[in-house]
Amino acid sequence: MMSWFTDPWQHTFMQHAFIAIILVGIICGATGVFVILRGLAFLGDALSHAIFPGVVIAFILGGNFLIGAMIAAIVVSLGIGGISQSGRISNDTAVGVLFVGAFSLGIALMSTQTGYVRDLNTFLFGSILGVTRDDLTLTVIVGIIVLATMLLFRRELTMIAFDRTFSKASGLNLWMFDQLFLVLLAMAIVISLQTVGNILVLAMLVTPAATARLITNDLRTMVALSCLIGSLSGLAGLYVSYYQGVPSGAAVVLVATAIFGIVFLFEPRTGSISTRIRRHFHHPHPEKDEFEEVQVA
Repeated sequence: MMSWFTDPWQHTFMQHAFIAIILVGIICGATGVFVILRGLAFLGDALSHAIFPGVVIAFILGGNFLIGAMIAAIVVSLGIGGISQSGRISNDTAVGVLFVGAFSLGIALMSTQTGYVRDLNTFLFGSILGVTRDDLTLTVIVGIIVLATMLLFRRELTMIAFDRTFSKASGLNLWMFDQLFLVLLAMAIVISLQTVGNILVLAMLVTPAATARLITNDLRTMVALSCLIGSLSGLAGLYVSYYQGVPSGAAVVLVATAIFGIVFLFEPRTGSISTRIRRHFHHPHPEKDEFEEVQVA
């Protein structure tokens, strides 16, 4: 049993993969809490596709695709904020316009290149087993920037997530903090590309955070649980991938989804099944209880 647990750690590429997925789980877990609280899942999905031209340009120039994606993500996120501030175009519309336009630009650029299919597959589905020491260093740097910024402005980001009207009345610059969060979200998405790929990155942002949201209403606990669930999902998914031959990105997301399903059904206070069981034992005659409540009222 112990050898089953330790064998993957004998390989350097697996060591890098484990470290990378833990880092991504923490970064996406913390960022994802604010994504779900603000209802920005669509924005996360759009950004993950809008960075495509940056990846293609980096490939054409022979540079690091993560850096190319990072630049594209920041440009697109600033563009979304700038367009939506005009007052005539909503934020969702700006996201849709830039998302489609940027992705189409990436496809057009890709069509001019030969031999790009293999690298495109890496971008779409991830290649966590190919993570290098330089990639880990970049992930650590980006992670520190994202988490430190969120910690520094936690009060403002929390206020905006829960009540934008009150935040504006309190004198907060909503545009500035919206732009800041878009950039942080873009950085979290880009740094997750090599681990789970473009298609599955949204799941790492949303699923652990949604699971934590089912468990607690306390923001600090929610962030901590989201980071923990994201990291554990990544570790378990890599073991599944190693022993069963399942693509690593898909395995990680499936584990995270399974954890969400279990919590949704069996969480003691809010679980769908556990709530029904508790009601059955506490109120064996619901019709009678309801009649009595109406009568008292």
